[in-house]
Amino acid sequence: MNRFFYGWYLKCQSDTQTLAVIPAVHNAGKERTCSIQVITDNNVWTVMCDADSFRRTGRNIFIGENRFGEKGIYLAIHTPQLVVSGKLDFGQLSPLKYDIMGPFTLVPFMQCRHSVWSMRHSVTGNVCINGQNFSFHDAWGYWEGDRGRSFPKEYVWTQCCFGDGSIMLSVADIPMAGIHFTGVIGVILWQGKEYRIATYLGARAVRIQNGTVRVIQGNLELEVRLLEASGRPLKAPEKGDMVRTIHESASCRAFYQFCKNGCTLFAFETDRASFEYEYFS
Repeated sequence: MNRFFYGWYLKCQSDTQTLAVIPAVHNAGKERTCSIQVITDNNVWTVMCDADSFRRTGRNIFIGENRFGEKGIYLAIHTPQLVVSGKLDFGQLSPLKYDIMGPFTLVPFMQCRHSVWSMRHSVTGNVCINGQNFSFHDAWGYWEGDRGRSFPKEYVWTQCCFGDGSIMLSVADIPMAGIHFTGVIGVILWQGKEYRIATYLGARAVRIQNGTVRVIQGNLELEVRLLEASGRPLKAPEKGDMVRTIHESASCRAFYQFCKNGCTLFAFETDRASFEYEYFS
């Protein structure tokens, strides 16, 4: 039986609260299971479910009563450790012009493949988690996904909605055909324009150190800095089995700077950044 995982990451971000959910299915070879991870500014919960409760139809995932997809999120979780109920509605999605993997979509046997379903969309609704209310009005959402066998051994991922923009960057160690290289995929949605930064477009990570990542691609330069981590433990796949622990800061202090032709298009510090820094330097 093949080892694999498939999951979505749906994040909702207001000025004061962050909520992300990860519905996923995973096959460790002998056992197929599914899970829902619930992430807030200060907590993380993992709910393991029977694989038979997982169903995907088009752009919707169902795990029991819970629904995730292009229209929004409906949550109904009842366990001894976690009680969640509520509904969040999504506005018009902002999909990419083409697949974030570019020509790598055609490469077989990749360890992990990434998808971006929406860079930015409105979120409206309320969710109650263990008695705490999460209210989203004039809030923003982001939606991506991963599939494959394992997460990269080392990687950095960050995402943030801001002003009239949204940013996502992932830099990772990629094993392929017996070699390793540093792969880059990123998108900056800024003032209605999509800027794509990727290895297949010539992007290079010129610095990955002490929470700072700097990427250059032609006349574009992007720098992200993790200023203050608040990482919470998440489950991640290793050969299809959710046995690896990574750490995500759902909302933390970070700095972003994006330049074109040596001119700064934007530079700002925020406490609403999401960050995973899994490099060991």
